[in-house]
Amino acid sequence: MTVLEVIQRSSEFLSHKGVESPRLQVELLLSHALRIPRLRLYLEFDRRLTSGELDLLRGMMKRRGNREPLQHIIGSTSFCGLEMIVTPDVLIPRPETELLAEMAWGHIETLTAAAAGPVRVLDFGTGSGCLIVAILARCAAARGWALDVSEAALQIARRNASRHLVADRLEFLLGDGFETLVGIEPFDLIVSNPPYVPSGEIETLAPEVRNHDPRRALDGGPDGLHFFRRLASEAKPFILSCGKMMLEFGDGQEGDLEKIFIGQGWRIEAIRPDYSGRPRIMIAARGES
Repeated sequence: MTVLEVIQRSSEFLSHKGVESPRLQVELLLSHALRIPRLRLYLEFDRRLTSGELDLLRGMMKRRGNREPLQHIIGSTSFCGLEMIVTPDVLIPRPETELLAEMAWGHIETLTAAAAGPVRVLDFGTGSGCLIVAILARCAAARGWALDVSEAALQIARRNASRHLVADRLEFLLGDGFETLVGIEPFDLIVSNPPYVPSGEIETLAPEVRNHDPRRALDGGPDGLHFFRRLASEAKPFILSCGKMMLEFGDGQEGDLEKIFIGQGWRIEAIRPDYSGRPRIMIAARGES
């Protein structure tokens, strides 16, 4: 069977299984299996696959047809131009979170010129570490702390930090909240992509998400705002008076989020949209009190 025949037949198979963008998914899996760039496939449509290559690809297509995420099959995903290791122990990074990383870069760059030492950044609920690793890879003057309740997730974060050569500027902390940070100096910036899906909506998510992302990385409690309430009420002692917090949140949560943070004495500096124009990132600063 040729490359083109594999693409055509497998795309039809995945389409019948309800997989979005089936041809793109096939091309990505095929390029991974053959260890060639995806666009190279277009120059090799007439190449005949070996029996071993076909067996490997059949296994991948079966897994994808069962709605296992592409990223789990390949074992990695691209985030801010960096290849990040992902497993079922961590949330698969979304494009929206890249915007959070970019906004953090911009803020850190404004701090660097006046800073007497490294800019201190906390990633609250780091998961795969994609956010803090991308920030440190871009900002050489920053130092990071990655906090997560899952040791399995922290193991993945450590691997990503080593892969992208930022492990010497990143500390990993196992714990369920800010009490883990007692004794650590306050931060210039706290970033977080906390769980924000309302508990009752998880079963409505795509199978790739509800059956394969860790539930603890999705479930934000009955209204999706549980972790935001914790951040609003607990974070102040751990952030400098001039520090900021940048948070990703879910669709339609911005109004409630503003009330929660203002009620705890924070000042909302901005609500930024994602690439589709939906409100997605909140920037908050400590109030005067």
